[in-house]
Amino acid sequence: MAYHHNPCFFLLLLIALSLASNYAIQAEARHLLEITLPELPKPELPHLPEIPILPKPEFPQIPKPELPKLPKPEFPTFPKLELPTLPKFEIPSIPKHELPTLPKP
Repeated sequence: MAYHHNPCFFLLLLIALSLASNYAIQAEARHLLEITLPELPKPELPHLPEIPILPKPEFPQIPKPELPKLPKPEFPTFPKLELPTLPKFEIPSIPKHELPTLPKP
């Protein structure tokens, strides 16, 4: 079932939403400069206890293990393979067809 709304309803809805979204207090810049705000006392932060500094832990030095040297592997050399040459195929040329000239009426 389809709902058909009157286009005037959408126009009224658009106007109502635009008026509602523009509700804001506007003030000029010169009025804002003239207003003086009362000075508020700065709140004092409570004194926090000092946190003791912990000494850095010292770890024992671990000697680096000596690894035995491995011999480099020797790979066998393979013969270089050559690709076979393919015969070049000649593409037959296609003759261009000319359109027949039509007599002018």
